[in-house]
Amino acid sequence: MSPSSPTPGTNQSWGGRFSEPTDAFVERFTASVGFDQRLALHDIQGSIAHATMLARVGVLTDTERDAIVTGLGEIREEIERGEFQWSVKLEDVHMNIEARLTDKIGITGKKLHTGRSRNDQVATDIRLFLRDEIDVVEAELARLRQGLIELADREADTIMPGFTHLQTAQPVTFGHHLLAWQEMLARDHERLLDCRKRVNVMPLGAAALAGTTYPIDRHVTAELLGFERPAENSLDAVSDRDFAIEFASFASILLMHLSRMSEELVLWTSAQFDFIVLPDRFCTGSSIMPQKKNPDVPELVRGKTGRVYGHLMGLLTLMKSQPLAYNKDNQEDKEPLFDTLDTVRDCLKAFADMVPAIEARKASMYEAARRGFSTATDLADYLVRRGVAFRDAHEIVGQSVAYGLREKKDLSEMSLDELRQFSEVIEDDVFEVLTLEGSVAARNHIGGTAPDQVRAAAQRARDALAAMRDGRP
Repeated sequence: MSPSSPTPGTNQSWGGRFSEPTDAFVERFTASVGFDQRLALHDIQGSIAHATMLARVGVLTDTERDAIVTGLGEIREEIERGEFQWSVKLEDVHMNIEARLTDKIGITGKKLHTGRSRNDQVATDIRLFLRDEIDVVEAELARLRQGLIELADREADTIMPGFTHLQTAQPVTFGHHLLAWQEMLARDHERLLDCRKRVNVMPLGAAALAGTTYPIDRHVTAELLGFERPAENSLDAVSDRDFAIEFASFASILLMHLSRMSEELVLWTSAQFDFIVLPDRFCTGSSIMPQKKNPDVPELVRGKTGRVYGHLMGLLTLMKSQPLAYNKDNQEDKEPLFDTLDTVRDCLKAFADMVPAIEARKASMYEAARRGFSTATDLADYLVRRGVAFRDAHEIVGQSVAYGLREKKDLSEMSLDELRQFSEVIEDDVFEVLTLEGSVAARNHIGGTAPDQVRAAAQRARDALAAMRDGRP
């Protein structure tokens, strides 16, 4: 064995200074190929760009570049066909691909790693992968928002009770409520696109931590890979995982919003509310109770929220004590990030498919809004317009509600004489504000629940969504 040959049984990429092979358990314990092979196509994408740049600056010949690019293309096809043989002994996705490339094209394959390290390579792979996944998530989020906007427009006149403390407060329209959900998602959409900007920075060329002595051109590589710019500092480039944490933070806020929506959907589908019907294809039954129709999709989304929260906390904890630059700890960033992506994408797809198919039980909503004295504030406002101080009006309405509870009558069901026993300023026109229709129509200002305002808000939301997707301010 020559002095430069690695010890038999050690990894060919780094075994030269080792005197004994890696323990079999340690080999399995430290390997990441079981999960980071998901980055394979992006690893090849980055390697092709790197080889192209090396040839452009004269580090590789055009012949060597062509051999590398052709070999990587063949490996990509093997992976896509499911024929690629992954090896734990080669630790990770990078060394598996490089070893296969060397098998295919010989010593030229060993030149691919010139001017880079696995540290900047994996950081680049993750960013390429996450950037593509963000685009998929963004499309699903836009589809959900579009579905909400259209449903809200259709339900602009549908009256339902609005709640505070889960107690009937004031009547609103179903369309107005749906647009409240849409506003949550609009903020999430902005956060996602903002996150993408910070993902789209290229670490490649930082090498292990200090850069490289080869005459590389990082701007060329960044352009080939579609990155906005190269990372500014080599130490930070290989050790930064803020972008993954930021995506997990976006995902946690998004899932919090989806969970809030899920909670309302679960309540509204119950017999006690009977506000909406979900299509059968989004529900399941009971193995023992044949009458059951369980809202499993929103329940499961609500449950998966905790899973995503856990990944955010895991990534924050992973990074909190790491000195610069790269540390092996960062191998643990991929599984929580991958699962967060999968969870977010699936939850959005489920909601984007389900929400437009929601059927409003309009009669049930209307009847529920009639109960609970939901127009009490309208009566107080009426009295104020008649010159009664608000605190006095509040007291008068409270007395009329107490009377209604004793008599089992809503305010709109009381006669004029019954209402006038609490205040003589009340006249026949009071019934215009005590109806549910009058109540919602009176909130006729931007942000209000009046049907005309809901339709106008839906159109503004459509326009804003289109502008966001077009990249317009």
